[in-house]
Amino acid sequence: MTDDHPISLLVADDQATVREALAVMLGLAEDVTVVATATNGAEAVEAAGRHRPDVVLMDLNMPVMDGVEATGRIRAERPDAVVLVLTTFDDDESILAALHAGASGYLTKDADRTTILHAVRIAAEGQTVLAPEVQRRLLALATGPAPAPS
Repeated sequence: MTDDHPISLLVADDQATVREALAVMLGLAEDVTVVATATNGAEAVEAAGRHRPDVVLMDLNMPVMDGVEATGRIRAERPDAVVLVLTTFDDDESILAALHAGASGYLTKDADRTTILHAVRIAAEGQTVLAPEVQRRLLALATGPAPAPS
């Protein structure tokens, strides 16, 4: 994004403190504008359709509709949509489910403001962003023992 067009961001997280802190913290950056927040996946899908943000920052474990399903629906409606997962879960199942649903990146909530802001900027440019621990898990999955022939 350019200085003429800040990155528009939707923050989806069911925890009010986390959601509000992310919105304020990331909204302080000159090149980011938080256009909406959502408390669950269904709200995220609706807000993404209405506001068409450049990046959706998505938690995975939310009520009504989880972040994986919401990511899939957002990407189905807008294949060019960028969804960046920010969650506490870094297990193989969560990572793979989010990436299969169309997430463009995956961070864990232990990331600091600078890391999250950098990830939002990189994702907005169309690049994939994976936390180092997520990269390690994916590499271990990819290089692990080959499946037995069927």
